[in-house]
Amino acid sequence: MSAFDDDAFVGPDGGRVRLLRHRRGWSRRELIEAIARASERASGLRETISLSLLGGIEEAGEPVPFATLRLIAAGLDCEPVQLVRTEERD
Repeated sequence: MSAFDDDAFVGPDGGRVRLLRHRRGWSRRELIEAIARASERASGLRETISLSLLGGIEEAGEPVPFATLRLIAAGLDCEPVQLVRTEERD
């Protein structure tokens, strides 16, 4: 169980998101598609995020609801807490 509420805004570690995306050799569009596929497998719905939001996360650590971070983590096949900025994990 996570210590985060789905509606609570968190600061993502944009560099970590970018690193994990690059390790897979994916463009931002490919990550967005992977998020949609993971969402569809989990819930039957193709939920994803926009290119501009992903850019804001990677470049500026734009705060997002924890539910959004869970979507990204599903696309990257990792735990959502791995994508939260370190100072917010405490």
